[in-house]
Amino acid sequence: MNSPEIMEALKALAAEKGMSTEVLLEAVANGLESAYKRREGAAEQAYVIIDESFNITVYAQEVDELGTVLREWDDTPHDLGRIVAQTVRQVLNQRIREVERDMKYDEYAGREGDIVTGIIQQNDARYTLLDLGRVEALLPQSEQVPYERPEPNSRLKAYIVEVRKTAKGPQIVVSRTHPGLIRELFKLEVPEISDGVVELKACAREPGHRTKIAVWSNDSNIDPVGACVGARGSRVRQVVNELRGEKIDIVPFSDDLHDFVAKALSPARVREVRFHSEQGVAEVIVPDHQLSLAIGREGQNARLAARLTGWRIDIKSETQIAEEEAGYSGEEWAEGEWVTNPDTGEQTWVPADGGEAITAGQWSEAVTEQQEVDETADGAPIGNDAPVGDDAPIGDDAPIGNDAPVGDDAPIGDGAPVGDDAPIGDGADETPAEAHTDPSTLPSDSATP
Repeated sequence: MNSPEIMEALKALAAEKGMSTEVLLEAVANGLESAYKRREGAAEQAYVIIDESFNITVYAQEVDELGTVLREWDDTPHDLGRIVAQTVRQVLNQRIREVERDMKYDEYAGREGDIVTGIIQQNDARYTLLDLGRVEALLPQSEQVPYERPEPNSRLKAYIVEVRKTAKGPQIVVSRTHPGLIRELFKLEVPEISDGVVELKACAREPGHRTKIAVWSNDSNIDPVGACVGARGSRVRQVVNELRGEKIDIVPFSDDLHDFVAKALSPARVREVRFHSEQGVAEVIVPDHQLSLAIGREGQNARLAARLTGWRIDIKSETQIAEEEAGYSGEEWAEGEWVTNPDTGEQTWVPADGGEAITAGQWSEAVTEQQEVDETADGAPIGNDAPVGDDAPIGDDAPIGNDAPVGDDAPIGDGAPVGDDAPIGDGADETPAEAHTDPSTLPSDSATP
């Protein structure tokens, strides 16, 4: 069969679909081969060759058990035109769909991390479909910004997170919450980022609310923050508008961790940053009036700063630090370590000075005894009415005062009666000194016993 017209039609179809003519000819040859083998009396092994003039030839083969070709001959059917008419259209349509699916997949397979612009086709509670032209992209509910509901047929930018190859063609999954979307949007608006002069070092985002980015300039003559903000905020405004009003904080990146953590808490002013490397905590001290600003609404500013820097951030005011330092001053702390017995699992405190070790149970008992002593001391009476003598507490807990009774319960000190009015003998306990008002009743110095 020789038909230059069919060959021209195949070339036009290949150009329209964006594929090569050889691919279509191969598909037609495979279809004709399958149709030939379904004929009665056809050879089990055969192949089809189509030349540039669409001249079709079927070659049959005879092979042995090892696959060696023993004989080959031309077995082109006489009614090949009818076979071509039945199979070419079906084979071409199927092959064209397969090639188009492969081409679409190849077009987006290496584009994970790129940004695309699509038109919203369908929007429901589960997902949103974006028309990208030749393919559709899937925007799942989990990748959508909360409370963001774009109108159908409106244009939307999204970040490609995954490209899947399926039987129905490529499935492109995009996101509106990925931090990479911020990076790509700034790359579109800031030429210095696309040229590599300014680098976006870190990004922390809470979609729909607030984003922090840290930028760095490779050229000392270029301000990275100013380049991202633009004249009168024109560049960053374009990004904010695309994100439907999401706030963006731009801070300069620094190799000095103290400076970087302090600037990451912008717009709050930081007085001092202390790092505790073992715990991975950065203790940040701010003025009292800056505490709420540094923490942010519901801790948002502190959370974003922690994600941006990679450190857990503990924010304290100057007053809190002063109280902590005052509370610890003058106290002596025992040095040592807790050692766990591998056999019993019991913990023992081993002092650093080589003193006697104490188990956790003994430690607990000592603490309990000390608490009981403290409670007893707190409840003891003190002052002028505190008892002294045989039944009185001694030591630091002993009561003091001018009127405290001593001896046989007799008062002494400045408040006790003295001189002629002082009681003596056994009557001292029965009658107070103030009751002897009659001098005649008192014994004289010359009286004989």
